[in-house]
Amino acid sequence: MQGRSSIEGVEKPIKLSSNESSHGPAPSAIKAYQECLPDLNRYPDGSQYQLRKAIADVHNLDADRIICGNGSDELIQLMVRAYVNPGDQALLSENGFIMTNIHCVAQGAELVIAPEKNYVVDVDALLERVTEKTKFCSIANPNNPTGTFISKSELRRLHAGLPEDCLLLIDDAYAEYVWDEDYEDGSSLVDEFENVVMTRTFSKIYGLPSVRIGWAYCPSSVVSVVGRIRTPFNTNGPALAAAAAAVKDVNYTAQIKAHNKKSLEHISEQVTAMGIEIVPSQTNFYLLKFPESSGKSGNAAADYLQSKGIIPRPAGGSDQYLRISVGLDEENAAVLTALREYMGA
Repeated sequence: MQGRSSIEGVEKPIKLSSNESSHGPAPSAIKAYQECLPDLNRYPDGSQYQLRKAIADVHNLDADRIICGNGSDELIQLMVRAYVNPGDQALLSENGFIMTNIHCVAQGAELVIAPEKNYVVDVDALLERVTEKTKFCSIANPNNPTGTFISKSELRRLHAGLPEDCLLLIDDAYAEYVWDEDYEDGSSLVDEFENVVMTRTFSKIYGLPSVRIGWAYCPSSVVSVVGRIRTPFNTNGPALAAAAAAVKDVNYTAQIKAHNKKSLEHISEQVTAMGIEIVPSQTNFYLLKFPESSGKSGNAAADYLQSKGIIPRPAGGSDQYLRISVGLDEENAAVLTALREYMGA
């Protein structure tokens, strides 16, 4: 769900509640968006050809098996509509994109939730809960709000343990941030099997959440099925143009990724020194756990940060946790100063 975006009495708060890119979109994406303005009286390209081609060229994928949508949220909803029937079981991990749960419930599915282990998706726990009614399984990799991921071998083990008639949806919204070599996005599995879909978004590293644009890589059979229920103009023209320019601007994306990794390393070092546990993250956010023995809490820390004009996100279903997006250098410095003051109070 949407993170808080305002603080009463603060004109321009530091918003670090929704895992947005504080850097914003690439200049080339802004330019491409602006160039579409004279043509707002025209319908967008329903085939989404230019964006699909740009994604395929950058990621070395088959453009014919890419579907674009109104954010990856819509694409997840379309997959659920196409492959989940009332009474089917939807196998999900404890954490992840909450809208996946909501779409499955709306479709009449029975949710089966597997607990996680040490903040990581537990493949054994998921597979232990597979039944003949399991028709849909989804994980976020990396996960939210933990920022952790499962390795390529674990991802393949999960798929191997699912029934052939169960669709595995891998939500790779934060894939562009990952630097660990043991990570693999879902595209290879999509190329090998008929029951795997990978979703991606332009809302995170590409800095385009406002225009709502995402994409999915699917087997041809899935493209055919979902194409029957996708509305012809589910993506708008300026969004398609901005996203195509953004994905092709690989140098800008690489700069954001490098800055994010450096920032996370510095933040981790600093908060650990304060006595706060930080979950190792491969994303543009980090999850903090305040020790019970300290008398401090995530909610109280959030209140203190908000008093300093900073908006974080309580998370984890417990008062111990707080999730904060990685921001610009000056924003990260403000967070560390406020946390240091709170822990010393």
